[in-house]
Amino acid sequence: MKAVMSDFLVSSKPLVRKLIDRLSKTYSYVSVLGTDTKGKSYVVSKTAIEVKDIIFAERGFVVRIHNGVNYSEYSFNEISEEGLDQIVEEINNKIGKVARIIPANSYEVIEEEAIKQSLFGDIEINPEEISSMEIIHNLTEVKDLALQRSELIANVHVVYNSYHISKIYMSGKKDLEQSYFLGEAFISCVARKAEKTKRYFKSLSGNKGYEIVSKLKDMALEIVDQSIALLDAKPAKPGVYDVICAPDITGLIAHEAFGHGVEMDMFVKNRAKGAEYVGKPVASNISTMHDGAVAADHMASYLFDDEGTLGKDTIVIKDGILQTGISDLLSALKLGTVPTGNGRRQSFERKAYARMTNTFFEGGKDKLEDMIASIKQGYLLEGTFSGMEDPKNWGIQCIALLGKEIIDGKLTGKLISPVVMTGYVPDLLKSITMVSETVELGGAGFCGKGYKEYVKVSDGGPYIKAKVRLG
Repeated sequence: MKAVMSDFLVSSKPLVRKLIDRLSKTYSYVSVLGTDTKGKSYVVSKTAIEVKDIIFAERGFVVRIHNGVNYSEYSFNEISEEGLDQIVEEINNKIGKVARIIPANSYEVIEEEAIKQSLFGDIEINPEEISSMEIIHNLTEVKDLALQRSELIANVHVVYNSYHISKIYMSGKKDLEQSYFLGEAFISCVARKAEKTKRYFKSLSGNKGYEIVSKLKDMALEIVDQSIALLDAKPAKPGVYDVICAPDITGLIAHEAFGHGVEMDMFVKNRAKGAEYVGKPVASNISTMHDGAVAADHMASYLFDDEGTLGKDTIVIKDGILQTGISDLLSALKLGTVPTGNGRRQSFERKAYARMTNTFFEGGKDKLEDMIASIKQGYLLEGTFSGMEDPKNWGIQCIALLGKEIIDGKLTGKLISPVVMTGYVPDLLKSITMVSETVELGGAGFCGKGYKEYVKVSDGGPYIKAKVRLG
């Protein structure tokens, strides 16, 4: 089943073209991004049921013009024949004045190729055709199944979020449109025994419709059992260990280490150490990392970014050598590089930044059982909790939900939790000695630029063996 383009955007395109034509008489570059994103969030727990619009719901436009010095933007919610004069007047009065009185860096005029393309994503079940009552009923069944597993379960949250994203991008030479669905579902389980409380969760996500919910029952009992097992977990003894990172932890490392670290707007501001290492080794020679909207089919896949640049598959690291960063259009203009299709906005009212999309390590040739057998004393880390990185100094911190003890090449059944992994990015990546064949991606969550500007991303990779510091 194909996603259907927003009627609002389709009906607005003739007026957007008129607006561009009018503004182009004054300004050397004019583009318009139109967005219409809708969807619902469903949460079922032991004590509550919640249904609401997704936080990314939006409908509106943003105009970008070259003001004679650099670029200015103007956003608005509605467009009509009678309202065009007011939009043009506002742009001329406000944006022109700002460009004249505020000193700023200059930017060249964007040179575009003529492109007309469309993308309509595929799904199995359209969530817009499923009633809220049916969705709540299905999520409640999963919640009840989990709660009945053990008296140690204090609460269970079952969540399903659906997104229907439609966008147009128009300029003097471009006419682009895309419409697609994203789906994410997860179960979070809280176990309690005496004074000890532990939480474990797992998610599903992708360019999917309501079909994603059908898989929740299959993983519900696994999540319950793992949360109960964590009640007996011990704290990690600080030290340096050989570890195996599950695909979600590998993705967390990719995201924090050379995701944020190679966003090229940070190159422009001299806030990223990665700019000094392009063409140099930063990881072991069995490490290759990608980012890009077409690098994988997942939560951050699209035809074009929010600046009208077609999505790409960017090889960030190849055989351990840092190849390039990921860029928005204006950073690429300033640096004299080719934009990689990573200019993304939280909404049409927000600035476009260089942002990650689908970020992951390539698979290798090793078997997981051989990787486990190679460890004398260490851990298998899994369950992403959080992470952060300092692009200026390449420090990294990743928190995993648990570590499974490995002694003499075998899993002992003992757990540590929580697990805090810290270190210097090149040291961590250069310590990678084994990489499994299978690659998995996940993306049920958000990525912020610092503490704000949230967008959907995915990350992942294979199992990797590395040497890390745990605390």
